[in-house]
Amino acid sequence: QVQLVESGGGSVQAGGSLRLSCVASGRTFSSYGMGWFRQAPGKEREFVAVISWNGGITYYADSVKGRFTISRDNAKNTVTVYLQMNSLEPEDTAVYYCAGEGERSYRRSPGRKAHEYDYWGQGTQVTVSS
Repeated sequence: QVQLVESGGGSVQAGGSLRLSCVASGRTFSSYGMGWFRQAPGKEREFVAVISWNGGITYYADSVKGRFTISRDNAKNTVTVYLQMNSLEPEDTAVYYCAGEGERSYRRSPGRKAHEYDYWGQGTQVTVSS
């Protein structure tokens, strides 16, 4: 059974930091790109950061570049993806989702569109107050 389980969300003041984690299992996620997306109330889900299957390629949304860092740990049966978020701003408030690419993306450069990801976690809330 494929599972993506996020953790690490919470409430923080502007300027603070949070580290999100996502444990992916039930499939060989180590050969596929992984990403973080977010969705604020009343807005569409948007790309935040993605990382290639081996960690060699990363892409960031312009709004988080220089503040967020995505990384991954490919273990034998699970993959853990991290999102280190620094200098948080109220505009970062959203539900953050971890996602894994589908079969067509085997060992390719990671996509930046939500529709390129077939596997999703349940989301974790991040709230940044001013």
